[in-house]
Amino acid sequence: MKIYTEILGNISSPEWAGRLHGIETEYIDLDQWTAQKSRLTACGDRGGEYAVALERGVRLSDGDVIDYRPAEGRIAVIRLRLNEVMVADLGSLSGAAPETILRTALELGHAIGNQHWAAVVKGTKVYVPLTVDRKVMESVMRTHRIEGVAISFVPGDEAIPYFAPHEIRRLFGGSGPAGETHDHHHGRFGGEHGGSRCHEHNHGNGREHSHEHGHEHGCGHHHRHKHENEHEHAWK
Repeated sequence: MKIYTEILGNISSPEWAGRLHGIETEYIDLDQWTAQKSRLTACGDRGGEYAVALERGVRLSDGDVIDYRPAEGRIAVIRLRLNEVMVADLGSLSGAAPETILRTALELGHAIGNQHWAAVVKGTKVYVPLTVDRKVMESVMRTHRIEGVAISFVPGDEAIPYFAPHEIRRLFGGSGPAGETHDHHHGRFGGEHGGSRCHEHNHGNGREHSHEHGHEHGCGHHHRHKHENEHEHAWK
């Protein structure tokens, strides 16, 4: 299996715009957590298998090109899936007494901080990335019953234009969701046996179980486990 060690460019840049006409594009769909890894295996939407090993600190972004074969009329592009973002809007408190605003802000901060959720404040809104199932987050906020705070959810793609780069990293970056992520890679990019298909199991209860069994002739299957402390087993 070929190992891709560099990002060739990004299709959003002018220099790549003219190269895409009449070329077959294979998209490699990654969730925002997987894209933070410098080493991974993934399948494209046309059946291609990709083993990526970037320099430490280099991260994949939406639209990145990792394979370009103009003679064959083919290109492989990363397509990043961003999680939703929870929005806690305190705008209705703008005319409230200072002590009410202070109490509400502290209650909201306690609710978010107690769950170890990251957050970005923009004006009267607090943005929190989904690191657990949406129903779990809704349940947590209902339990706290914070008056004057309106809760909603927006797609990450819609929210991202409003943030500065460091805020984007806070909401969508990092090595994984809050809690521990175990990624088990059997072999370098997989063992020497079998050819299993790519499939991903996401259990919508806020706990993901992950084992990645890559194979030389197929993308492995991927399960995720989240626990309380973060740590990652990376292949050597």
